[in-house]
Amino acid sequence: MIRADLLVTNIGELATLTRGPVPRTAGALRDLSIVRDAALAVRDGVFVYVGRSRNAARTIRLSKGGRTVDANDGTVLPGLVDSHSHAIFAGERAFELPWKAEGASYPEIARRGGGILATVRATRSASDADLSAVTAARFRRMSMGGSTTIEVKSGYALDHAGEIRLLEIVGRLARVSGARLVPTYLGAHAVPPRFARRSDRYVDEIVKRTLPEIARRRLAHFCDVFCEPGYFSLRQAERILRAAIALGLGAKIHADEFVASGGPRLAARLGARSADHLLAAPRGDLRALARAGVIGVLLPATPFTTPGSRASPGRELVRAGVPVALGSDCSPNSWIESMSLVLSHAVYSARLTPAEAISAATVNAAAALDLADQAGTITVGRPADFVLYDLASTDEIPYRIGSVPGRVYRQGIRISSPRMDPHI
Repeated sequence: MIRADLLVTNIGELATLTRGPVPRTAGALRDLSIVRDAALAVRDGVFVYVGRSRNAARTIRLSKGGRTVDANDGTVLPGLVDSHSHAIFAGERAFELPWKAEGASYPEIARRGGGILATVRATRSASDADLSAVTAARFRRMSMGGSTTIEVKSGYALDHAGEIRLLEIVGRLARVSGARLVPTYLGAHAVPPRFARRSDRYVDEIVKRTLPEIARRRLAHFCDVFCEPGYFSLRQAERILRAAIALGLGAKIHADEFVASGGPRLAARLGARSADHLLAAPRGDLRALARAGVIGVLLPATPFTTPGSRASPGRELVRAGVPVALGSDCSPNSWIESMSLVLSHAVYSARLTPAEAISAATVNAAAALDLADQAGTITVGRPADFVLYDLASTDEIPYRIGSVPGRVYRQGIRISSPRMDPHI
């Protein structure tokens, strides 16, 4: 007999994501490894049984105080993995909406006093306590939307001490947020005003001072760079990322969100873990990503918030053989907290199939964060992160735009608001 603390029965469709390579490409993206009429069991935070309900009845014995949950023929997925967010910030930028409605571009909004630097001012002025409180609440809402693992970038301080402070706060919140947090250093998010017209001096600070401290203190797992005209050049991005790699950090790059600038080819050349956005990436650059095995992280809800943006090239990446992952891009510019909503955008806008979108938001997104052995699948021995939707099939999750899970579990404990309660 298998002892368990939690038993979930009567699962109509259980998407385990256990078959196939990691990360998935091409046709493998559509194999969700579904078990029907399924059950799962958890003990001490890990899966101890994944299989058919009829076998669970004679295999599982609940420990004293253990609980049974009836899924009522609902659908269970691995906990969703948000592989790209900017979720630590203060303030908001609702004042930009009239400008967006008039068709103002991202650079134009920045010139009018909005954009990244507006959030930098608000974040710098917020106390540690206030910034921690608003960010923790944001993580909680993201978790309630199905995200059990969340990548979170710094980038709204744009100086040495401020960026270190943001990563320190993320580290503290990782112990209390309920979700698994993956910190990424994005000091190269924009050039701060004091380094206007001498951006190389800011790059010097990043390379010589900030990155070494981050690596020494293990404050981040990755380093990211916003490589776009008006932000950081291809040459500057390469210098920063090579310095990060030499210090043991993984490399990511914001690539071709607005124009084709060579970011994907740089990611391929450096063996970066991912290249993100890719709205303007040429086909040849996508093929370079595929050959190098670099994951393409799509943020399909972001173009919805940005006038004149192209749709995310989901179908193009799949055809090129790029392993596709998804992220929310949760930020003051595109305040999207629900990965369930991102799944809908991935299907209706980026033209992924429902199965491809789910693979991109689970197993591939975990791979994009170097967590393929800890997240993204439902497998005996792995952390018991999973979401239960009160829907009949995996296809219904993106089909019902804005659908949210009925229950979300992280290491077998139900994430609820305002606190975490076991199994209720």
